[in-house]
Amino acid sequence: MKAIVWENYGAPDVLQLREVAKPTPKANEVLVKIRATTVTTGDCEMRRMQFPSWVGLPMRLYVGVRKPKRISILGGYLAGDVEAVGAEVQRFQVGDALFGSAGFGFGSYAEYMCVSVKAPLIIKPASISYEEATAVPLGGLEALHFLRKAALHPGEKILINGAGGSIGTFGIQLAKNMGAEVTAVDSSHKLEPLLALGADHVIDYTREDFTQNGQRYDVIFDIIGKSPFAGSMQALNENGRYLIANPSGLTQFIRGKWASRGSKKVLFEMTNPQVVDLEFLSELMVAGKLKTIIDKRYALADMAEAHRYVESGQKVGNVIVTVADE
Repeated sequence: MKAIVWENYGAPDVLQLREVAKPTPKANEVLVKIRATTVTTGDCEMRRMQFPSWVGLPMRLYVGVRKPKRISILGGYLAGDVEAVGAEVQRFQVGDALFGSAGFGFGSYAEYMCVSVKAPLIIKPASISYEEATAVPLGGLEALHFLRKAALHPGEKILINGAGGSIGTFGIQLAKNMGAEVTAVDSSHKLEPLLALGADHVIDYTREDFTQNGQRYDVIFDIIGKSPFAGSMQALNENGRYLIANPSGLTQFIRGKWASRGSKKVLFEMTNPQVVDLEFLSELMVAGKLKTIIDKRYALADMAEAHRYVESGQKVGNVIVTVADE
């Protein structure tokens, strides 16, 4: 089978299309013919092995200090068809269309992969394409997790910083479904699509600092971890919640713990993907209340180019890699 093999840390060109052995499922695994996967910012960080120091060292120790050893194929999210099942598998059967997360073993940059049935996987509804489905386990689950963590209520005001990416575009829709008034912050070329998606207000961060315009919010959801900490706290109403999805360092944790002693709370927490949450998002999509925003599509052979585009910071929503035709 064809797969994108990763043997060195570095620029996108370290991703090479190779012929590798087709895997065989273990007793508790399913073999999935991959139809679509997605390229995320996290994939690019992993490829370079460039993380904040508090994450980077344990990641290198796990994956490989000088070059990747434990993981040879990247890609954390998938949508495809079950081609074979292990002897102990009961949840799925051959022919099922499914989507979900590949887990920390990665491996979806390939024509086939084996996935444990303990991973967050669900049956794909016929009305959702493979390309639409493959982005949900990252962007949809992350957005849902943090908005629930914030206990967002109808009528509250939320600002989403870095709203133009996968998490942000799902976050805008989920916040509107929850009855919130949404302000989306990103670069100028992304603002019109964000308004079309349902944002009530938009701010071009290259022209305006949202912490300095006098507006106040019940929730600030910083997806990229770059909002000014003190200014963001000041821009919150009493009992406001400051969500930081991608902390840039231990300093934010320390300041967040200190600041949370008052009425305003700083919230950090890793998402724990659950099947029930994927099913909830799937139901919203079937009902037409949630959609995947796809910026560009690439073929598996063009994975390096897909990574370059994601790293450019220009994408709106998701970058999808089509592995096999539907």
